[in-house]
Parts: sequence; C-alpha cells; structure tokens
Amino acid sequence: MKNQSTMVVEFIILGLSNSHRLNIALFVVLLVIFLLTIMGNITVVSLSLMDHRLQSPMYYFLRNFSFLEICFTSVIMPRFLYSLLTERKFISLPGFFLQLLLFFVLGTCVFFHVAIMSFDCYMAICRPLRYGTIMNGRVCFQLVLGCWVMSFLLIFPPTFMVVLLPFCGPNVINHFYCDTAPLLQLSWVDTGHIEVMILVSATVILLGTLTVTIVSYGCIISTIMGIPSTTGRKKAFSTCSAHLMVVVILYSSTIFRYIRPGQRGARDFDKVVSFLYCAVAQLFNPYIYALRNEQVKQALKGVCGRAFSKSVRFS
Repeated sequence: MKNQSTMVVEFIILGLSNSHRLNIALFVVLLVIFLLTIMGNITVVSLSLMDHRLQSPMYYFLRNFSFLEICFTSVIMPRFLYSLLTERKFISLPGFFLQLLLFFVLGTCVFFHVAIMSFDCYMAICRPLRYGTIMNGRVCFQLVLGCWVMSFLLIFPPTFMVVLLPFCGPNVINHFYCDTAPLLQLSWVDTGHIEVMILVSATVILLGTLTVTIVSYGCIISTIMGIPSTTGRKKAFSTCSAHLMVVVILYSSTIFRYIRPGQRGARDFDKVVSFLYCAVAQLFNPYIYALRNEQVKQALKGVCGRAFSKSVRFS
C-alpha cells in the first residue's frame, strides 16, 4: 500500500513539445486556429438569431452545434495556449478532473449533434413533404436536450470512477489536455474495469452515431443521384462531400484514439491524432456546415450591409 501522505495534488501535462521555439510557433498557430474557430461559430450563432430566414430546424441545430463547438474548444485551448506561452504545465487535481468531465461530455454531445444534423438533412432531402410535420419545434428541442442528457449519462459514470482512483505519484501526463489513457497509467490499482467501461461507452457513442450518419448520407446520395439536373447534382454532391470530409476526420481520429483495448498509456502519435479532432475538425466545422451555405452568405451580406450603412450615416 502506498503512503497516503504522498497523494498527488496536481498533475504536470507535458504538452506537444519540450522545445521553447517550437512551443512559441505552436502558440501562434493554435491561437489563430482558436480565434478563427470562435469567430466562425459566434458568426453562425449570431446570424441564426438575427435573420428571420435562418429560423428553420436545420439552422436551429447548426446554432446549437456552433454553441457546443465554442464550449468544447474553450475547455481545452485557452489553458493549452497559456501553458505554451508561459511553460507552466501544472494543473490542480480538481481542475484536471473538471476538464476531463467537460471534454468528454461536450465531445460526446458533438457526435450526437452530427448524427442529428445528418438525420435532419436526410428528412429535408428525402422526405420533404413530411419534413415540416416531423421536424417541428418541439421535436427539435427534444432532440437537442436528449443529446445533452445522453452525453452526461454515458460519460459521468466512468469519469466518476476515474476520479475515485488513488494517485500517489508520479504525476506526469504525456498529453496536451486532460485525458483518461495517460491518467490510468498513473494509478497504482487495477483499472481494468474502468478501461472496459470507457471502451464500451466509446463504442456505443461513436459507432452508434456513425451508423446514423452513414445511413442518412447514404439515403441522401441515393436521392441526389435521381436529380435530373446536372448542375443540381453537382451542387448537392459538393455540399455532401464537404460534410463527409469533416465526418471522416472527426470519426477516424476519434475511433482510432478511443475504440481499442488497453487504455493505459499514451503514445506520442496519439497526441497527433487527438490534435485532429481537438483543433482541425473544430476549425472546419462552422465554415463547412454553415458559412458555405447560400442563405447564411446572404444573411451575412445583409448584416454587413446594414452595419456599413449605419457607420456611413453616423460619420
């Protein structure tokens, strides 16, 4: 038995590199990514609230998705940027577990939202006559609420069991954010049952939402093939291919990272994979899902035009 007086009170998160110059370069790149991600998502949320043309179920889901993306990115990036700039890699035990819980709850909610948006797209394209009846305001609210509730219910039990583990040192986490795999390596008790819970939860969440997404886009592509207009088909395929690119990056990196046995330990390559869904996919999401849309572009032009007219009038 370990001496309880040596219980860990803080962790050291190593980050992506030990080189000061490389950390400064990473800080600049990640700061730009973070700002673009936040600005893109805030733009989507603001436009969907301000413009009456963006009040359909699709934009309701996009607005909630963008809000979720802001929260998810803000859980990781500010602290990581701070550690890159100051090279202070310490994080308190409560702070670590709070980031751990928020990261997985919000991350799980992202996958549920992707599945819901793909189903909404399927209903709009493949069942247009029934779309307005089925995807009404009450159903949309229930779907979004269900995302949050299910995410918490699936993530809280294994996270709570991780919190109860004894940690008596060492306290070095080989990652750039609070994650379970490198954390389990630091506990001196058997964590096999927790690894199984994490594996089962990740499998249900990722494969379940991926199945909904694949089936939805499969039906959408089948319907698009029946469009007589070549221009219409190309436009629809352009939109679907952009969505699927984000889906491939998001799911391939996350499935590789979490759906595998043996969650103890973490390789350096795991940090690169984690970077794909923590930064790259989050940067693409608002621009591919919303800001490429013609209605959103028109709404943005309208808002900018009104702002410019007001500035000219007051000047």
